[in-house]
Amino acid sequence: MNSLSHTGDIDHIDHTVLITTDLTAASARYEALGFTLSPVSPHHLAERPGGPLLPTCTANRCAYFGRSFIELLGIVDPAAPDPWGVHRLRQAYRGLLMTLGSRDVQATAERLRAAGLASTGVRALEREVGTPDGPRTVRADSVRIDAPHTPEGALQATQHFTPQYVHQPRYLDHPNGAVGLHSVSLVVPDDEVDGHEERYARILNADVWIDGPRRVLPLRHGRVEIIPWSALDDLLPGHAVPALPLLAAHTVAVRDLAVARKLIDHNMIPTRTTPDGFYVAAEDACGVPLAFTRN
Repeated sequence: MNSLSHTGDIDHIDHTVLITTDLTAASARYEALGFTLSPVSPHHLAERPGGPLLPTCTANRCAYFGRSFIELLGIVDPAAPDPWGVHRLRQAYRGLLMTLGSRDVQATAERLRAAGLASTGVRALEREVGTPDGPRTVRADSVRIDAPHTPEGALQATQHFTPQYVHQPRYLDHPNGAVGLHSVSLVVPDDEVDGHEERYARILNADVWIDGPRRVLPLRHGRVEIIPWSALDDLLPGHAVPALPLLAAHTVAVRDLAVARKLIDHNMIPTRTTPDGFYVAAEDACGVPLAFTRN
């Protein structure tokens, strides 16, 4: 993971999102991949900070790492309100959703609005979670980047106000040794790499590095990798993307690759070698490839 100095309002990958209609099955698979998951937590959302909280159709379980996390987002009550349009997102996108971490979401919203990238303003999220000291309320504000500017999948930025209730110490120890999200991979047509690089540089307010065939936008924690379609088989051998552009994979940093792979192999889940470690194919990882690399 990165530990560089980053002065932008967006400075890390907060979490990736996998939408599922079977939260129980997805949770069982991620536990078999070696993750410790938080208990089921229903969502309540407000249209504006301080506005009334509404029940929604979703709940989650998460693999927390201290700064970042993977969210398994389950549609658990299809008839309940859907203020974030999760049903539509599940139909529209076949890859990941990604939430970026902001240290000042109001500043992020103003910057994105000035750049013509966001128009909805800031929305508030609250959900109750259990803690060793009893129930507590997780609070965060988010701004979503407008869909026409995110053809690869839904993208938003979030500022957490109660991170101590999110990243509780009892959930941070993972049997596979995971310590954080290393990267998210955006796969694009070869002739569109420059355009997507420019777009993400504007969204993240970040510089771009060249790493072999990859264009890398490093943040304080985590990075976005833009990968031309022709290089995909070199980086994720055997993976075929269902559409382009696509947030096609996420990578977790672990303490020991051999330990993580042995655990996953023991649970009878196939793995494939990559230049940076190994990965679990989409069909074995709830629809999106999950890669592992050394911390």
